[in-house]
Amino acid sequence: MPLLESLLFAIVLVASGALFARSAGVLIANLKTGKPDDRFDRKGVRLAQVVRVAFGQTKLLREPLAGILHVVIFWGFVILLAAIAESIGEGLFPGFSLSFLGPLYPPLLFLEDLVGALVLITVTVSLLRRVVAPPERLRVEGHAKRDAIVILSLIFVVMVTMFGQNAARIALGQGTHNAARFLSALMAPLFQGAPETVARLFFWAHMLVVLAFLNYLPSSKHLHVLTSIPNVYFASLRPKGAIKPINLADDSLTRYGAADIEDLTWKQLLDGYTCTECGRCTSACPAHATGKLLDPRKIITDVRARTFEKAPLLVAGPDGGNGTQEVLLGHQLLDNFITGQELWACTTCMACMQECPVMIEHLDTIVDLRKALVLNESRFPDELKVTFSNLERNATPWGFSHSSRADWAKGLDIPLMAEHRIAEYLFWVGCAGSYDARYQAVSRAFVALLKKAGVDFAILGTEEKCNGDPARRMGNEYLAQSMMTENIATLKGYGVKKILVTCPHCLQSLGREYRQFGGEFEVIHHSVFLKRLIDEGKLALTPGQKATVTFHDPCYLGRYQGEYDAPRDVIDAVSGASRVEMERSGSRSFCCGAGGGRMWMEEREGKRVNLERTDQALSTGAEVIGTGCPFCMTMLTDGVKERNTAGTVKVLDIAEILLAAVE
Repeated sequence: MPLLESLLFAIVLVASGALFARSAGVLIANLKTGKPDDRFDRKGVRLAQVVRVAFGQTKLLREPLAGILHVVIFWGFVILLAAIAESIGEGLFPGFSLSFLGPLYPPLLFLEDLVGALVLITVTVSLLRRVVAPPERLRVEGHAKRDAIVILSLIFVVMVTMFGQNAARIALGQGTHNAARFLSALMAPLFQGAPETVARLFFWAHMLVVLAFLNYLPSSKHLHVLTSIPNVYFASLRPKGAIKPINLADDSLTRYGAADIEDLTWKQLLDGYTCTECGRCTSACPAHATGKLLDPRKIITDVRARTFEKAPLLVAGPDGGNGTQEVLLGHQLLDNFITGQELWACTTCMACMQECPVMIEHLDTIVDLRKALVLNESRFPDELKVTFSNLERNATPWGFSHSSRADWAKGLDIPLMAEHRIAEYLFWVGCAGSYDARYQAVSRAFVALLKKAGVDFAILGTEEKCNGDPARRMGNEYLAQSMMTENIATLKGYGVKKILVTCPHCLQSLGREYRQFGGEFEVIHHSVFLKRLIDEGKLALTPGQKATVTFHDPCYLGRYQGEYDAPRDVIDAVSGASRVEMERSGSRSFCCGAGGGRMWMEEREGKRVNLERTDQALSTGAEVIGTGCPFCMTMLTDGVKERNTAGTVKVLDIAEILLAAVE
């Protein structure tokens, strides 16, 4: 390469690098708009998460075709960085190569050709998939679609120019270890007799496209190419699903939750940068699937759009022009980008976070925005006024008297902690188990099993109050914390160490979120405990009535707690039961529609979520729909009645299924 050409290349490289550094610097400055958030702890755990999720692509591979396509492109990008580095070195220093790697150099050249070909095939398939037959989640128009096509096209050109450069050089007799470039060698005859200028043109085209690609990323939705690995590294290590507490003792706080981007943390803004707009979150969302306005992808891209609108980043505007977008006076993230109608549709089922391949934390943002509506503006659905009032006056979301909380246990000879004082286990009955007529039967069934197994347990009776989960998910952090701290004081007063629950929401709150306020308890879901009693031989099973059972995974037991096996093991232990799975089960289970406070809100948009889930259950032909959650019990029971199948299909808790076999 002539010296003049090397000098020109150096100028282009420096200019490109400076432009990229400026964009990166502004992106980082934008993140500082957000509130602090310590995500620098437990470095070993974070690195392991990067290896598993970012490099192992485990979340992407949950969808095999798209996952494999992305794995090839991702690893192709990683491996071909060596080829790009070699080209940059050659542009600056004529004759430069990585041949100093010695015996590793030929295998590297072979790998580059192999991976390059795979990337070409994959990009072609991806382009056809985007344009000809996109899946539902990718059927978007406008900038997002154009952006995806531009990126894939740039990758295609990078690969073609790499092969063209190598093949032309082999034809000219240049380079070493050319046999290792087996595909480039096959293409070399195409350039036989061509002047050296052809190889130089391919080199320049290759490098200019690479540098253009690099500088296109900061203003593209494919910014995730740069931010996905950091986003995975900084993903929350809090107990899964645990809501961030507000320090209500901080007198400097003048508003709560998040109304605009400066109320969010820098990590939440990084989530906005990192969203690939792949739509996996949206396709998994039960609210969106049933015609609600909520779109988890839009929530995160709205955060990004507001960040770009308000922060000093030069981005491509709607007209394609490059300039600082005008910040409209009076604008904020809440209302101008994200409406209350969207936020209140969320069931907090966490399907969006389960499916996100780059560990975006949708729920943190949704709940923070709810907090702003509730705590700053007292703005929430009308029916929640009654719910909040009930929680404040009766310590339950329903309008029952607190004095009747233990009425369900009359005549069952259940010991109270106030009388027993020392018991191995506390059975935390929960509001539904105490007041809901249908779920009282589950409480009685579980108590009967505990007694048959000789378990030492007691209940709090009227000393038990709502665990605070409904208020917290609905954004009323002040009310939630007051209930949580009061319950913790009661539990500590009795020296409680182990707690049994039939409600996964109680399991999440008592077991994970009470720790935020000094409540350290071992909390066990009844499905897990019943499985333990069966394994230990403490429950003698008799042949049960034959029935086909399909189990509905509660979101707060499955995705939140990672428990999918115990309820099924209990069902399988009943000799008369044969189990059949719904199409959406396990970690892909569909929500019943009651989480996130939706139990106490009217559903006025689209199809009711519980009916959609009921239809999925009925399609299996099962005679019994098994549950392990009071919310799911209510929603599925209502669904079965709505579908006029209550006479042929029963909705039973696993405790009821097991008790029938024990008795």
